[in-house]
Parts: sequence; structure tokens; C-alpha cells
Amino acid sequence: MKDFTFEETNLLCIYNQDNRERLIQVLTEMRGYLSPEETELRELTDHTLEKLRAMSDEEFAELELCPDFDE
Repeated sequence: MKDFTFEETNLLCIYNQDNRERLIQVLTEMRGYLSPEETELRELTDHTLEKLRAMSDEEFAELELCPDFDE
């Protein structure tokens, strides 16, 4: 499974979807709305998309994208 950084995990949580392909689609769409000045968010999104594309659906299903506030 690919290791996501803290920032990448936050991005995944914000745009959380039920499946990997849908999340890739949503992040790709969001990326299209970024202005040229938003280079840091663009790079973060690109790195996150690379990792999502490289992982399997089974690996994605194992990710915990919702924080457990009780712990």
C-alpha cells in the first residue's frame, strides 16, 4: 500500500468517495479549477493522484479516511 503524507491524507478525507476510481475522478476535476498560483495544492493533488492510480481497489478499501475522534 502506498504511504500517504499527512497532507495527502487530509486531501483524501476532504474529497472522500466510496471508491478509488470515483476519488480519482473528483480530484482530477478539482485540479482543473486550481489557479496557476496554486502550485502547492496542484503538486499535492498530483502526488496524491499518482499514489491512488498505483494502488489497487483492495488497498484503497483498507484506508481509513474518516478520523476516529473517540481515540
